[in-house]
Amino acid sequence: MPLVGVLMGSSSDRGAMEPTSEVLEQLGISHEVEVMSAHRTPDRVREYGMSARDRGVEVIIAGAGGSAGLPGVLASWTTLPIIGVPIPSSDLEGIDALYAIAQMPPGIPVACVAVGSWGARNAAFLAAQILGGKHEEVRKAYDNYREGLRNR
Repeated sequence: MPLVGVLMGSSSDRGAMEPTSEVLEQLGISHEVEVMSAHRTPDRVREYGMSARDRGVEVIIAGAGGSAGLPGVLASWTTLPIIGVPIPSSDLEGIDALYAIAQMPPGIPVACVAVGSWGARNAAFLAAQILGGKHEEVRKAYDNYREGLRNR
């Protein structure tokens, strides 16, 4: 059963979101990867958001570029933590996506990480921190990773 759902708005976002899966795998965190668009497949996004908790998902990481609607729309359908990854897919190099994700209305929060691959990696690390409060094996894996950073 996946603890983390990794979503992206388009199959063209796979390369940008790959670092998320790499970090989750490195830390031994089960996850699923899905492509769905807040604009092109809104019913699928609604169903995912509404069913995620019942399927065991505890954190959702959603990458999107341009108007970056995916993280916010997911947050409207679930109270699970949502981490938005701004993808640099437009002429504005992801700044538009950063603003769209960060400017959610009060009561419907979405955590927002940096634009691009650093953000994609940090989204996975943030998910590990969230999950580590409940799952000791995740906490230990992330603690070990951080200890390795200190020893470089």
